Amino acid sequence: MEIKQLSYLKSTFLIIIGLICLNMGAKWVVDGAVEIASYLDISQSLIAITIVAFGTSLPELATSALAAYKKNTDIAIGNIVGSNIFNILLIIGVSSIIRPLKFNIASNIDIFVAILAPFLLFITMFTGRKKLVLERLEGILFLIFFVSYIVFVLIRG
Repeated sequence: MEIKQLSYLKSTFLIIIGLICLNMGAKWVVDGAVEIASYLDISQSLIAITIVAFGTSLPELATSALAAYKKNTDIAIGNIVGSNIFNILLIIGVSSIIRPLKFNIASNIDIFVAILAPFLLFITMFTGRKKLVLERLEGILFLIFFVSYIVFVLIRG
């Protein structure tokens, strides 16, 4: 695959335009999520955990699914693990520097699930018929766990 070479000026310009568009898109996502929550008279947390999280995770889903299909399992797993580490450590760190983040007591369950999910991944990597392999059945169990959590979040409101 041939990589197109761009001048430093054009590359810098495209990066700046990309960052401006990213900033605008982030503002639209946040404003849209708040508007949807207000319109439906539901919590912003519910919108964030469902719609916003789904939208921001679609690139990881596409990347990991394609990597798994092409048998690049290190990319599939590394993408998800790296994304979670990035989100938990860097994103929450930077966000709390900008403005301290107040946690609602109802978020404790969500934080517990966020801790439980990678722990379950770790456990499944060392169990089953094949060690260090996430098998289809285990993948189905992860999907059931995810759907159950989303149903819980929707019922909780």
